[in-house]
Amino acid sequence: MYGAGDVRVVDVADPSIQLPSDALVRVVRACVCGSDLHPFHSMPTVSEGVPMGHEFVGVVEEVGADVSTLAPGDVVIAPFAWSDGTCAFCREGLQTSCLHGGFWGAGGIGGAQAEAVRVPFADGTLVKAPVSEDSDLLPSLLTLSDVYSTGHHAALKGGVTAGSTVAVVGDGAVGLLAVLSARRLGAERIVLMGRHKERTDLGREFGATDVVAERGEAGIAAVRELTGGHGSPIVLEAVGHMPAYEQAVGIVRPGGVISRVGVPQYEEAPIGFTSLFGPNVTLTGGPAPARAYMETLLPAILDGTVEPGRVFDSTVSLEETPEGYRTMDERTALKVLVRP
Repeated sequence: MYGAGDVRVVDVADPSIQLPSDALVRVVRACVCGSDLHPFHSMPTVSEGVPMGHEFVGVVEEVGADVSTLAPGDVVIAPFAWSDGTCAFCREGLQTSCLHGGFWGAGGIGGAQAEAVRVPFADGTLVKAPVSEDSDLLPSLLTLSDVYSTGHHAALKGGVTAGSTVAVVGDGAVGLLAVLSARRLGAERIVLMGRHKERTDLGREFGATDVVAERGEAGIAAVRELTGGHGSPIVLEAVGHMPAYEQAVGIVRPGGVISRVGVPQYEEAPIGFTSLFGPNVTLTGGPAPARAYMETLLPAILDGTVEPGRVFDSTVSLEETPEGYRTMDERTALKVLVRP
């Protein structure tokens, strides 16, 4: 990406093993994320492009001398953050705060919208999947890189358990998979706030019991009416823009929880007496440590119990990736799969 709206496909040097803990992975599936649209809207123009993409499934082509859990030919899933797997935060399951880790497309590490990627700390980062590189399960496995793991994180941080009432703000891929995650954790009532029917219909299939298309004060009133006038005990905010946060504050019940996983596009948000303090509302959430959840979420994908890959409704070649950005930006695609 060279600036707002300026995504190009360019040739770069092939990645290679640089450290004994590295692996070289050939990308077989990648995608465009809703969070990629934030710089697509606002990134300043730069002379050297920033590598894009942070979600991929691939095949190990080569490993460094210290890599012990992977071998060439393994199909692997990469979380959106790479991590050593051994530091204090990784051991606590907070790999996004790894003391030695980082994120794709930064610090000399390539992005996932590419033919191949050098993976630092391959043993700590990658998860092996017992499938072939042409498996029909690849789209669903790819969601473990970010959107499904992030939806799961939202539900966990929100405290969803059997019988919970939950409201989900946002009908993008993360919001829909937050619905799926809340249902799998036992939520009894799930109110999905979204106004794109084809998306909210999928949300109903994933487990939403109610859909509220209204926004602003009308949307807040509708959710409160559905929840006995008091609001929802748990609100999962999956957008990241201020109106979505304000919607969450408006619909949360006193004593409730707002779990944010939409990347915030604001620096300040209401947290004072009249918004969160007075009604004893808890604000939680953050970047999902996707690596921590992969082994938990993988079996249900492998046995066909869940199909989170249904959020992909468009496929492009690597060369067509700029068009994928445009279709997601125009809301004509929910989530775009990239096949190098």
